[in-house]
Amino acid sequence: MKTDPRPVAAPPIPPLRRLGHLLVRRRRLVMVLALLGAVVLGALAAGTVSGLSLARYEAPGSESDRAQAELAGRFGTGSADLVLLVTARNGTVDTPAVAASGRALTTRLAAFEGVAETASYWSRGNPATLRSEDGRHALVVARIPGDANRVRSEILPRIIPEVLRGDAATTVRAGGGEEVFRQTVPLARQDFVRAELVVVPLVLVLLWVYLRRVLAAVLPVVLGALAMVIGLALLRIPLLYADLSTFALNLTLAMGLGLGVDYSLFMIARFREEVGLGRDRHEAVAHAVERAGRTVIFSGVTVAASLSVLLLMPFDFFRSFAYAGIAVVVGGVVGAVVVLPAILAAVGDRVLSRRSAAAGGTFWRGLATRVMRRPVVYGGVAAAVLLLLGSPFLGLRLGVADDRVLPASAPARQTSDVIRAEFPAEETDALQIVSTGAAGAPPEAVPGYAAALSRLPGVAQVDSAAGSYAAGGRISAGDPARFAGTGGTWLSVVPSAELMEDDPVRLVHDVRALKAPFEVLVGGYPAELADYRQAVIERLPPLLGLILAITFAVLFVMTGSVLIPLKATVLNLLSLSVMFGALVWIYQDGNLSGPLGFTPTGTLDPSIPILMFCVAYGLSMDYEVFLLSRIKEEYDLTGDTSGAVVTGLQRGAPLITAAGGILAVSFAAYGTAEVVFVQMLGVGMAVAILVDATVIRAILVPAAMRLAGEANWWAPGPLRRLHARIGLSG
Repeated sequence: MKTDPRPVAAPPIPPLRRLGHLLVRRRRLVMVLALLGAVVLGALAAGTVSGLSLARYEAPGSESDRAQAELAGRFGTGSADLVLLVTARNGTVDTPAVAASGRALTTRLAAFEGVAETASYWSRGNPATLRSEDGRHALVVARIPGDANRVRSEILPRIIPEVLRGDAATTVRAGGGEEVFRQTVPLARQDFVRAELVVVPLVLVLLWVYLRRVLAAVLPVVLGALAMVIGLALLRIPLLYADLSTFALNLTLAMGLGLGVDYSLFMIARFREEVGLGRDRHEAVAHAVERAGRTVIFSGVTVAASLSVLLLMPFDFFRSFAYAGIAVVVGGVVGAVVVLPAILAAVGDRVLSRRSAAAGGTFWRGLATRVMRRPVVYGGVAAAVLLLLGSPFLGLRLGVADDRVLPASAPARQTSDVIRAEFPAEETDALQIVSTGAAGAPPEAVPGYAAALSRLPGVAQVDSAAGSYAAGGRISAGDPARFAGTGGTWLSVVPSAELMEDDPVRLVHDVRALKAPFEVLVGGYPAELADYRQAVIERLPPLLGLILAITFAVLFVMTGSVLIPLKATVLNLLSLSVMFGALVWIYQDGNLSGPLGFTPTGTLDPSIPILMFCVAYGLSMDYEVFLLSRIKEEYDLTGDTSGAVVTGLQRGAPLITAAGGILAVSFAAYGTAEVVFVQMLGVGMAVAILVDATVIRAILVPAAMRLAGEANWWAPGPLRRLHARIGLSG
């Protein structure tokens, strides 16, 4: 028989392995460029921090937004942005010396640049809603129009020190929504600094315990810092055309360290494994880039895709986190796939383990074998436990954030605590109803409408051009000049303190449901909260659908399977249910409020849980990608699903558990935060990551794959051909 004399072509070298060889050859150049780039990017990152702004919770184009525009344009009024609590040193607020001091403070406040309108207990004719029940306190309020950044960064810092001086007759405290947010930002930054002072040394220790080499422990932290710098520098791009919330800084720094450490840890572990297989250092680097690099890239795409759906939200607050998440993922991937391999090619011998590459995997191999022998028992018990832990989520009550996101020691929080406890109504949180339409508001229709509003549950007083009305009827002649305008009028619906404590959004619904005798728009602080919450909730279904679709597509491209992405989605949602159950049990219901040092309000603001869902879902898929990549790699070699799961768990689970534990520690340190939003993010993410890296990956994944058997790798014919055409399976 004749043989073909032509030489057999060598199989093509995979692109990522070629990249690995390039990084080995150019290692010195890569390290020098990385060092210079870090310096330049560090300068850009510093500029990013100063460019971040203070976004409000508002829904552009909503009814409350249009009402505010009407009030400001036609009547020169609106909601109070700053509240001053004036306390009599002796006597009451009606004592002549105290009253004179209050009037002088009102006049002085009105003279500050940026203040458009002021009012006080003394300038409004001594209304009961601006006076505490014991007579010792009264309020001065001011409207300061303009964007949040200017109000909080420029105007308030000039006003507050001047007005807080008080005098011989009174003391003064500051509060209000703008002052609450102004005090939140520096506290959140302090929370980060305090947490990182704990996290960095602790992460170094944990890395050394796992890796047993000093350089191997230091490199992931260095790469985590590089991911932070790259992420912050890349945020300069969206800053050219968008306002980014200053709270995105916290996510960038926390995720930068966590993902930088995670991705570097996986690259170092794969490099060690390749050396253990007998490859020299340079060839081991190339194979690590090919295998671990591919996994890191898939993981990065998954995390970035999960956060990118926040761009669907028409709020700068949410979009800021999308930009920050995408930027920091890019930093983590570049550091692990480009910079770290060059370092390993140069000094890789100093990160090699003194232990066998298989050390630590015996326990996980045994566990996988036991789980796959009895998948229904192990999987059923694990699922039942997670469902039980997640069951508090069924009692979720959505609310809105207020000053209690601050610690009790914060001055703005103390001001609000006094107002809540001592004042019969919340004058500063009044609903404002403004007439619209060509016909205007017939004067004869105002009294009946005001009286009807005053009879709604939770209304303390209604002020209008026709007079002021309490629940018991008319109480004064009103102030026609204040409430009347050309062809229209507006009314102020003052809620009781009890209603604001319980459910301010309910009053908004009641007022809007009451038939008005003329066209109206309802605005004011409670309406802004209601509209913001409604706008967020309305966008949840498409947001959730898109995040599930994107991650399904990423896992399909990686595995070529339809069942595995579906299984991963179900298991990740199960782990997230535990996180949300913990949030409800702790932060809504108040359990652990003492040790954690926060004040429960009985509800959860939807903003932070939505953000946490996107972050946690991405990180859950992160570990899914890491584990599935090892299982798929073994399955491609052997064709044995059960054996691939056991071997994949043996090789991947120790690393996933270590990485998950370190990332959980990074987030858990934020449990010491004083700002409740930051604390919720830290505690909730730590719970989700620990559950995902242990119970989900160690028990439910192998149990589910054992039950599915060969069906794990099934896909319809058209999808199989699509996957083969994509060409990313190798």
